[in-house]
Amino acid sequence: MSVLNIEKPAFMAEEEIVIFEDALGKFFDAHAPESRVAKWREDGVVERAMWTEAGEAGLLCLSTPEAYGGVGGDYRHEVVFMEQLAKKGVDGFGASLHNAIVAPYIFHYGSEEQKKKWLPRMATGELIGAIAMTEPGAGSDLQGVKTTARKDGNHYVISGQKTFITNGQTANLIIVVAKTDPSQGAKGTSLIVVETDEVEGFERGRNLDKLGQDAQDTSELFFNDVRVPTSNLIGQEEGRGFVQLMQQLPQERLNIAVQGIAAIERALELTIAYVKDRKAFGQRIIDFQNTQFVLAECKTEATVARIFVDRLIGLHLEGKLDAATASMAKYWVSDLENKIIDRCLQLFGGYGFMNEYPIARMYKDSRVQRIYGGSNEIMKVLIARTL
Repeated sequence: MSVLNIEKPAFMAEEEIVIFEDALGKFFDAHAPESRVAKWREDGVVERAMWTEAGEAGLLCLSTPEAYGGVGGDYRHEVVFMEQLAKKGVDGFGASLHNAIVAPYIFHYGSEEQKKKWLPRMATGELIGAIAMTEPGAGSDLQGVKTTARKDGNHYVISGQKTFITNGQTANLIIVVAKTDPSQGAKGTSLIVVETDEVEGFERGRNLDKLGQDAQDTSELFFNDVRVPTSNLIGQEEGRGFVQLMQQLPQERLNIAVQGIAAIERALELTIAYVKDRKAFGQRIIDFQNTQFVLAECKTEATVARIFVDRLIGLHLEGKLDAATASMAKYWVSDLENKIIDRCLQLFGGYGFMNEYPIARMYKDSRVQRIYGGSNEIMKVLIARTL
């Protein structure tokens, strides 16, 4: 039971999931101690060795069927993975995107040949996944993508620039959102896989200097007439990319909510421990009524968020999670995450402003949750359409 004193829903309390959670926690304790994570933050990237270690431990492609080299789990395993990343403070390791966003595009829409070609290598960590959606002039508005994929014989020639790409410095399998028919707008959008080790004209730009997420290699990518076989198109026909994106974005947005509530719980655990130990004016910080009221409010709001997120996980497992409800979770939980972490930081006083304290890093890292995966303003637009 966590700091919120809420029992896990039955589907998360099954023995197999509990055993997996314990094993995963021990893996991160052994392979991602604070000293190693600090080096990732210093370098701005998680070294490839960590991906190999995760692959060897069977932690990549968790919900990918065993027939394609995956673990054969389901979305619950992805949830446990994201929660343990937050709980253990494993900053920057983009495996949840690799597992729960990139691999599903290939599994759900790829041909049998594509699945057998790419998924087993993603499961071992030989291939690290990324998805290149955002461009300098197109963020939440994916219909505004300018990158093109022009057919030339049995190849596509991809031209364009992407930015803010997670795993950008390390990924060698990138799903590129491109226009195969620019005259058709959204209906001319396709998803095409680029194996970066096998092409010419691909360049990695800067590892971007960000406000937070210091260990994550978020980058610019350049496609300078990159030629890939037409067999790298995901789906049986061109122009299906926008539909594929819309079908998978609810899971991405639920992922952000899962990450958000996990960060909230960690922030509360750290803060409660701190205010019980720290003294001011001859008494513990926890003994001040203001502290009690602040944490009572935070715990109440966090409890509501946890119950909501657990409900949506259950719906998603049943195949019933709709885009508007996922958007509610994404915007509301990420807003709450920023609010609660800010209030927790205040209770740390001056120490909360020091980067050596996890709460300071969490404050910076949480800010982007309201932006990526579709800005929270766009989430409200999507919700409003259901009114």
